[in-house]
Amino acid sequence: MTEVIVVVEDPRDWKPYYPSERVITADEYLFGAGSTAAPGARVLNLCRSYKYLSLGYYCSLLAEARDHKVIPTVRTINDLAHRAIYSLEAEDLDELLQKQMHKAGTPTNDLYVLDIHFGRTPASALADLARQLFETFTVPLLRVEFRHQDRWRISAIRAGALHRLTESQEDHFAEALDGFSRHVWRKQRRRRQYRYDMAILYDPDERLPPSNARALKQFVRVGRTLGLDMELIQKRDFAQLGEYDALLIRETTAISDHTYRFAKKAESEGMVVMDDPNSILRCTNKVYLADLLHNNRVPTPATRILHSRRPDDLGSLGETLGFPMVLKIPDGSFSRGVVKVERPAALQQAAEELFRRSDLILAQEYLYTDFDWRIGVLNRRPIFACQYYMSRGHWQIVQHGPKGGVKEGGARAFPTTEVPQAVMRHAVKAASLIGDGLYGVDVKQVGGRSVVIEVNDNPNLDAGVEDGYLKDDLYRIILEEFVRRLERKRMAGG
Repeated sequence: MTEVIVVVEDPRDWKPYYPSERVITADEYLFGAGSTAAPGARVLNLCRSYKYLSLGYYCSLLAEARDHKVIPTVRTINDLAHRAIYSLEAEDLDELLQKQMHKAGTPTNDLYVLDIHFGRTPASALADLARQLFETFTVPLLRVEFRHQDRWRISAIRAGALHRLTESQEDHFAEALDGFSRHVWRKQRRRRQYRYDMAILYDPDERLPPSNARALKQFVRVGRTLGLDMELIQKRDFAQLGEYDALLIRETTAISDHTYRFAKKAESEGMVVMDDPNSILRCTNKVYLADLLHNNRVPTPATRILHSRRPDDLGSLGETLGFPMVLKIPDGSFSRGVVKVERPAALQQAAEELFRRSDLILAQEYLYTDFDWRIGVLNRRPIFACQYYMSRGHWQIVQHGPKGGVKEGGARAFPTTEVPQAVMRHAVKAASLIGDGLYGVDVKQVGGRSVVIEVNDNPNLDAGVEDGYLKDDLYRIILEEFVRRLERKRMAGG
């Protein structure tokens, strides 16, 4: 379990709050018991000042030397001290800033000050802005000043100080800290102590999540039997990520959203994470996958990569791929962004529509089968097998209706020993080209051919579907790999 240490400059700074054995002074952290805390400890530096070479600065500096995970980091402290740097960092927030300040009806004729405690603010209309500012400048207490000069602009970002909070701000700080760090208030009352803390990232509102609610419960239950303290987290919990030892992403991944940021952050914190950012980067782009599989002689459907500025290439597709054919955008998921083209007359329009979303798209020969094989591969070894059947009367597993409705085909789990050898061999080879994480490889069998359609990071793991044969053992196999990697890191001193 990750140790959490709260560092204050003066014991009186903590007087308004409940006592906690985790709260120590800066002196104790630098020279006393805090100096011997184990690597990986989480340190919340609440010193009065982070000025260069101050006590607060040294607490963060030595925390990093001791391999403790500290907030704020020295880099963040230095960034806040240089207006040019933080102005550059804040540019990415500009659109959200304009939108939320307008929505909140903020007066434009004066300075506006926003106090942020662990990513939270009493100004509920500016909650998303506060959270993103905290993710960009991860400091426990932030004071951000805005001025309106033809548009809203950040005029200053400063670290706040615990001893300067008003009574109402003290209440808000206590609530924010309680929400941020579940460990600070935790009493040593659990009958069982867990070896590691593990987070599962999910979105309760996702329409087609990679794991259903029952599967998430299974992960939590099985994980605890393995000594993992499991907790479900959401997008809003980004700043608390460093409190955990491991992260399992059970939300549809994309390079452009928070799932990739979570994976990157977890990796930078030294956590065990699936999916790792490289796997997300590689698997979420079908153009990359097509080239990778082709260059490594993994059997795939006949495929062509099309460029929006090479329209003449469309003319030869009928000869090489035949009709019908399939067009795909590179980053589609759950059968989205995939178009079946029946006739030459429809090819130009279909391609133009997809080119509006990506400069490169894929064209593939159409291979109809009643089902696709899905082979789950973990650390270059197959762990489960499933047949996914096409949606009734449709050519895809998932059929998206015009009004947002979704229909899915059935599925059936198999022991891996009953999967045709060629299917298994090609699936494992394809996944191994991506890495040693957790993947779902889709394979079609057509006549005597066995071809890989794609490799998915973040594969579906639904209770009642993928676990249909292995039951609890599927979750146990995955979580045991997390434990193995965590133990390896511990042995290596990481």
